[in-house]
Amino acid sequence: MASSETTVTGACPHDCPDTCSLLSTVRDGRVVKVAGNPAHPMTDGVLCTKVARYDQRLYHRDRVLYPLKRVGPKGSGQFQRVSWDEALDDIAQRLHAIAQRDPRAILPYHYAGTMGLVQGGSLCTRFFNRLGASQLDATICASAGATALTYTLGATVGMPVQTFAQSKVIVIWGSNAITSSLHFWRIAQQAKRDGAKLICIDPRRTETAEKCHEHLAIRPGTDAALAFGVLHECVINGWVDNAYVAQHTLGWSALRERVMAWPAERVAAYCGISEAQVRSLARDVATTQPAAIRVNYGVQRVKGGANAVRAILCIPAVTGAWRHVGGGALLSNSGRFPKQMAALEQPELRTKGLAGRPNRIVNMTTIGHDLLREASADFGPRLEALVVFNSNPVAIAPDSRRVVQGFKREDLFTVVLEHFMTDTADHADYVLPATQQLEHWDIHASYGHTDVLLNRPAVEPMGEAKPNTEIFRQLAKRLGFGEPGFQDSDQDLCRQAFAHADVPFDLLLQQGFVSLPVPDAPFAHGGFPTPSGKCEMFSERLAQQGLEPLPQVIANIDPPNERHPLAMISPPARNFLNSSFVNVDSLQAMEERPLLEMHPDDAAPRGIASGDVVEVFNDRGRYRCVAEVGARARSGVVVGLSIWWRKLGLNGTNVNELTSASELTDLGRAPVFYDCAVEVEKVAA
Repeated sequence: MASSETTVTGACPHDCPDTCSLLSTVRDGRVVKVAGNPAHPMTDGVLCTKVARYDQRLYHRDRVLYPLKRVGPKGSGQFQRVSWDEALDDIAQRLHAIAQRDPRAILPYHYAGTMGLVQGGSLCTRFFNRLGASQLDATICASAGATALTYTLGATVGMPVQTFAQSKVIVIWGSNAITSSLHFWRIAQQAKRDGAKLICIDPRRTETAEKCHEHLAIRPGTDAALAFGVLHECVINGWVDNAYVAQHTLGWSALRERVMAWPAERVAAYCGISEAQVRSLARDVATTQPAAIRVNYGVQRVKGGANAVRAILCIPAVTGAWRHVGGGALLSNSGRFPKQMAALEQPELRTKGLAGRPNRIVNMTTIGHDLLREASADFGPRLEALVVFNSNPVAIAPDSRRVVQGFKREDLFTVVLEHFMTDTADHADYVLPATQQLEHWDIHASYGHTDVLLNRPAVEPMGEAKPNTEIFRQLAKRLGFGEPGFQDSDQDLCRQAFAHADVPFDLLLQQGFVSLPVPDAPFAHGGFPTPSGKCEMFSERLAQQGLEPLPQVIANIDPPNERHPLAMISPPARNFLNSSFVNVDSLQAMEERPLLEMHPDDAAPRGIASGDVVEVFNDRGRYRCVAEVGARARSGVVVGLSIWWRKLGLNGTNVNELTSASELTDLGRAPVFYDCAVEVEKVAA
């Protein structure tokens, strides 16, 4: 009998700016290949190493395929299989009992395990709105940078990524594009072949930095000072586009006074680079047009991260780079999508769920602290139940020693929707098997390009796995939520997400993607989506909140000191995406083991050589890994490649044992992952 073979169009669900269009080859009901869609201009038939192996994740031997109930101590990973009815009946009963006392004692914890608008929110959010649960402040990744964009440019908007191909200077600031934005890197490579100069600004000599013409290895957290140094050089050399500044910016005279305190010699000493590098960077971005800056989220993971992004965003306005196709800056274009979030999430349901109680918002970054808090007037009721989906907080949240303590609370009822027995799933009372991307419907925006993508299921769910949406439909039914929105199918939800003329659903069904109309030079004539219509270097909205209205240089909150003399950053390992893909055998084999990169100047005095087991420590905890001595890390900085699951670590921890949740960023309430001082010592054989 001849086998049947079909190709199904989908979308990559992971937290990457590229949001690729996928083609899954299905033979006799099984996915045999996942490839990039050549018809989608951004994907252009190319996938990263991780997603090209997606079938290995789909059919992984350790996949959770049936509901599981804990039978051992929290964290032991001891579970037994139960039926869906038994699990959902008990979960609904437990949530109902807590909600009767105060529904705000229940917290959903979720993030970008899928970026899909349907499986990542929609009906799930409706459920918790109707329940009256506490809301999650989704700060773990991008909120500092997004807040900076909003106060400076007016929204999370920037230049179209495809126009970088026409740039003559490209500054890649705080991004390892080869790892985290492969398709932007391909565009930058095309520009390089056409004569563009590529400059990388990063404390680490990344794979991207190695392939750029210049690399500025600044100290972590000094990005705002470097941006001020660039603006200072623009002033003293007459490189300011005075006409653009006068017509399309607000606050330059005040900012000009501030940047004049940052000449190249001061900036060089502060950032740990040479004066010549500061001056060369300024000359390149100011005198060669079009010049573009691809700033990424590495910049904003320190105390002053949002102000650093604000300072960087001022550069293309001062130089007039926005006038040109291929000029300007890009951090995120997510604000260009006409997402119908109110239709998807139905926030009006909260009124019924809260029943007159005040709303409560809990920051996902401080989950370890908040799980250990008692009820109080300022905090509200103690957290009694946690429902986790699309996230692995025990691995990814900072100050993980406290996170583990919180998750080990015997009086905390925890439900985890998952694909695998992660560190978080080990601490659950129930683990519910969720579908993966190739098994359900979803729809996706992007933050790196401006296309909407539709994801069709390629195969039937394995085992008894259910989409997130269906799990919450079933819980809503058991709790007696009769509102019509809980009857919407996943295809209904896909249609509701973009009920907009620019995104015809029939075209999505036909080709899998729809490109939004965005000008090639969106701010050539101003028109920023700020209240003033200008690039707001001075933000009246910040001033009205009693906050500093101009970008400023803010020192790190946890700088190197006598006891902990090394700064640590913890970017994702090349073959992982945060804590996703860590358990895929072929990708884990490429990474081999948890690594700490060290410069020879730091390793030698400590008697550390490549291959040695070392312990990295500060007052928050200790993390054991393997040293790799070389030129990737700059002197005074160590790089803890992340995020390994704790259970796969050498001493049952990961790098977040060391990161802090006691301080948040200047704007956006985000974590300061890269604002972290440590010491390193060799572990005796």
